[in-house]
Amino acid sequence: MGRLTTHVLDTATGRPGAGIAVTVYRLDGERREVARTITNHDGRCDKPLLEGAALQAGRYEIVFAAGDYFRAQSTELPDPLFVDDVVLRFGVAAPDQHYHVPLLVSPWSYSTYRGS
Repeated sequence: MGRLTTHVLDTATGRPGAGIAVTVYRLDGERREVARTITNHDGRCDKPLLEGAALQAGRYEIVFAAGDYFRAQSTELPDPLFVDDVVLRFGVAAPDQHYHVPLLVSPWSYSTYRGS
């Protein structure tokens, strides 16, 4: 059974990105919201974003509300923020596999990869 998971690490502090809103969209001719959650104290989601029949082959987008997270910290930031919403677009070719899409983020940069 395939599944889509994520986690967030705040690389500026070396801590999990706790309390970050995560929204998943399927891009199949239109942009449809298919999941919404908030990261827990460990920067992870309590359950997969999508799994089983809900994870289909195609294009997806995950939006991480990183800007809201940084605004809630006691860090001095510019206005407007350099990194605000982080939008990751990716494809699922084999929906029976595990797609782990982590976010490493700071107020000045972000990166991702397909994890395991």
